[in-house]
Amino acid sequence: MSVDPSSTDPTAVDRAVGETARKWLAVDPDPVTRSEIQMLLERNDLPALRDRFGSSLQFGTAGLRGALGAGPNRMNRLVVRRAAAGLGRFLLVGDPQCTGRGVVIGHDARHGSAEFALDTARVLAAQGIRSLLLPPHVPTPVLAWAITELGAAAGVMVTASHNPPQDNGYKVYLGDGAQIIPPNDRLIAEQIDAAGFAISLAAQDHPLIEYLGDDIVHRYAGFAAGVRLHPDVPGVSVVATALHGVGGALLADVLEQSGLGRPEVVVSQHEPDPLFPTVAFPNPEEPGAMDAVIDLARARGAALALANDPDADRLGAAIPLADGDWRRLSGDEIGWLLADHILGRTSGADRLVVTTLVSSSLLERMARAHGVHHLETFTGFKWIGHAVLDHPGWRFVFGYEQALGYLVAPRPLDKDGISAAVMLVEVAAVARSDGKTIEQRLDSIRERYGDLRTAERSIRMAPVDAARRVA
Repeated sequence: MSVDPSSTDPTAVDRAVGETARKWLAVDPDPVTRSEIQMLLERNDLPALRDRFGSSLQFGTAGLRGALGAGPNRMNRLVVRRAAAGLGRFLLVGDPQCTGRGVVIGHDARHGSAEFALDTARVLAAQGIRSLLLPPHVPTPVLAWAITELGAAAGVMVTASHNPPQDNGYKVYLGDGAQIIPPNDRLIAEQIDAAGFAISLAAQDHPLIEYLGDDIVHRYAGFAAGVRLHPDVPGVSVVATALHGVGGALLADVLEQSGLGRPEVVVSQHEPDPLFPTVAFPNPEEPGAMDAVIDLARARGAALALANDPDADRLGAAIPLADGDWRRLSGDEIGWLLADHILGRTSGADRLVVTTLVSSSLLERMARAHGVHHLETFTGFKWIGHAVLDHPGWRFVFGYEQALGYLVAPRPLDKDGISAAVMLVEVAAVARSDGKTIEQRLDSIRERYGDLRTAERSIRMAPVDAARRVA
């Protein structure tokens, strides 16, 4: 089901697009997207048909991500079933033990996420592969952590992270707990193409489909609460927001369990809501996204304001200033604070810190001053995870990228906005116990390592457009 975009005959292209749409309609398992295709064909809506059926979402190192809707260029149940079939075929070829080790599957609260997760489990079970479904609405770090905790062969997280409400995505990890990188992304994509469109499904109650309880989430919470390096210091007043995502309740539980105290939350943004009604864009990096949590923090006289993105793998923060105003910390500033705290409270020349080439160079200076290993990777946290895997003789203690992604412990090998929040609150608590503010801590870091300045520019692009521009 493909259309040759190089054809110079628009009539021929439109005929091919229509033929692809009709073939897709015949195998689409979802009545909602089937109805969408039927309507577009009846209206002969050529621009919409070309957009949905003239090209396809490309499976890559970020898995799949795009707008929900019908056709190969949208996120829908047929696209997901084909992706699951391709992943299963890849695992069966490369890992003879994958049938017993299984695949851990989690999903956020976006439209379609629950259906995509269950479809993945049913496809894999039909291939003879054990599937372990996490409880509904889990943060991405729980999924990434559970892969190695359970000894699984792979993991799938259905989420579009901080994308707008109309999007969804499909993130794939292998058994090492890190996101896929080349050549595995290409090999999986080849297996997706080879899987075709006649995808077998197991029943929902198939014995190879296991519905995990809350125990695995509680085990992750205990791990995240335990990342503290100065557990005797009491917490500070914190206000937090989940931005309508799935991390709100877990973050509050983990902070309380860590001994840092339960944060006050922005009630209007605390429960998962796939429409993200109170924010224009559910990303803590975006101007205005943290306004509500900053307003509440100011009203309560809090020491710190925190924001997770909707799948809670990123962490934003804001701090009060001496004049009573508040400011949002940049991703690099949060990284400096965490690195300074961790390097100052760990020891050993075998330690490793990792960042990406678009992040600040200050981490390298800090590593040199502490006599520890430093690595710089391509952009994307998957490369940080694989840098850790590629250097087993070094002891990883911290990694970050400026886009609010932080890893403050050896697991999971992906960014974790929950455990990072624990560590950042501890940073604030230690500063207070020393009679200092977060701003003074940053001033001290600049004095010791160099007065670097950062600036951000956010450019919004649809995933398909972004991939096209990169190519």
